[in-house]
Amino acid sequence: QIPQFEDVKFEAASLLSELYCQENSVDTAKPLLRKAIQISQQTPYWHCRLLFQLAQLHTLEKDLVSACDLLGVGAEYARVVGSEYTRALFLLSKGMLLLMERKLQEVHPLLTLCGQIVENWQGNPIQKESLRVFFLVLQVTHYLDAGQVKSVKPCLKQLQQCIQTISTLHDDEILPSNPADLFHWLPKEHMCVLVYLVTVMHSMQAGYLEKAQKYTDKALMQLEKLKMLDCSPILSSFQVILLEHIIMCRLVTGHKATALQEISQVCQLCQQSPRLFSNHAAQLHTLLGLYCISVNCMDNAEAQFTTALRLTTHQELWAFIVTNLASVYIREGNRHQELYSLLERINPDHNFPVSSHCLRAAAFYIRGLFSFFQGRYNEAKRFLRETLKMSNAEDLNRLTACSLVLLGHIFYVLGNHRVINNMVVPAMQLASKIPDMSVQLWSSALLRDLNKACGNAMDAHEAAQMHQNFSQQLLQDHIEACSLPEHNLITWTDGPPPVQFQAQNGPTTSLASLL
Repeated sequence: QIPQFEDVKFEAASLLSELYCQENSVDTAKPLLRKAIQISQQTPYWHCRLLFQLAQLHTLEKDLVSACDLLGVGAEYARVVGSEYTRALFLLSKGMLLLMERKLQEVHPLLTLCGQIVENWQGNPIQKESLRVFFLVLQVTHYLDAGQVKSVKPCLKQLQQCIQTISTLHDDEILPSNPADLFHWLPKEHMCVLVYLVTVMHSMQAGYLEKAQKYTDKALMQLEKLKMLDCSPILSSFQVILLEHIIMCRLVTGHKATALQEISQVCQLCQQSPRLFSNHAAQLHTLLGLYCISVNCMDNAEAQFTTALRLTTHQELWAFIVTNLASVYIREGNRHQELYSLLERINPDHNFPVSSHCLRAAAFYIRGLFSFFQGRYNEAKRFLRETLKMSNAEDLNRLTACSLVLLGHIFYVLGNHRVINNMVVPAMQLASKIPDMSVQLWSSALLRDLNKACGNAMDAHEAAQMHQNFSQQLLQDHIEACSLPEHNLITWTDGPPPVQFQAQNGPTTSLASLL
């Protein structure tokens, strides 16, 4: 009841509800926060802060609709109390949740409005730039979710320039005159890691894997430094997402043993935090499935992908897993019934389940691969030309390389030797630029056979030499990976990640089909 004591009252409510949440009594925390929000309308700073806190609670419970409503209320309140800055923070947070919910119809007008508010706001330069970083991160991730690797480039460039500007600005200790402006989105150092992270996501999707490696190293170094002083859970999330991307890069570049050790690192991070594990379990099993494909353990790959499908509700991840599972069934060659039902669910010509350009192009490729294995070559060519059209439009280098080699293979089988070089040579160049080990292996084998058939002994010998080198590298890596104790992770399909691994006696998988 003490007058002028509002700050203490609202801070007590805020801390008490945090305490309830730590004890998993979320249902006790919510009414407390609602009551505090109701009586804090005359105290702008606390009213906004409590709205953010309750929205965060709903988000953690995956009730994004309630969270969006609260952020909308916050944006309107900030406008009334004359804080355009905090209004932008509320709206950008709402935009982030709408993107998570895939409500794209609502996202576009909201982001347009945010862009105008951010540009027109005249205030502390660091605050203005951090709003721009938030805005651009949403735009970049929106493009990447849609698999538009080429269209995203201007936004990504702006974002990278923005973070450079922020790192040159000094934090002025001048507090804003409007108490509703006393917020910031993320510390400068966290924003820096986040920009590295979205750059890695872009490089991986576009197939610039050395660039992805470079930025991952920078980001992980920065994270190690930050984690010494700061135990914010967002840093572990950043670390896990970075590792998820670099693991996929390693599997492509032929570094399976390193990939496996990094998968084990993700397991360890997830053991420390149940929430991190529940958010990333499906991705972990997906990565293990991809690793199993690379070491030719097809039964384990199937088990990992099936587990991942059971654990995910995310549409894009679901489509990615189904595409990879279909490739496993195609390789096994005797799973036609399951394969047909999977292919029906990711039919790129009809009702494709997600709006991702990249995944739809991959679905055409999988169709082409299946038609090739069934000897339906004209149909395979049609699907692969669709993939090429889509992958060229958005610079999806890996899909382009794979489609070119497979098309070359089809023409080789059909005996049309004249056109093969035009496909396999550019595929080989692309694959060495990425660098994609298995596409290089495949291309060199095809060039060897082609030159042999055409009587070009010198070229055939050169291609055979290349094929031999790639085979050796992949073989050594295969043996090393399968000998690691972490290789036993491939049998884990239930519950939390295992803590200990038994040592292996060496590879148990067949190498023949790898080469």
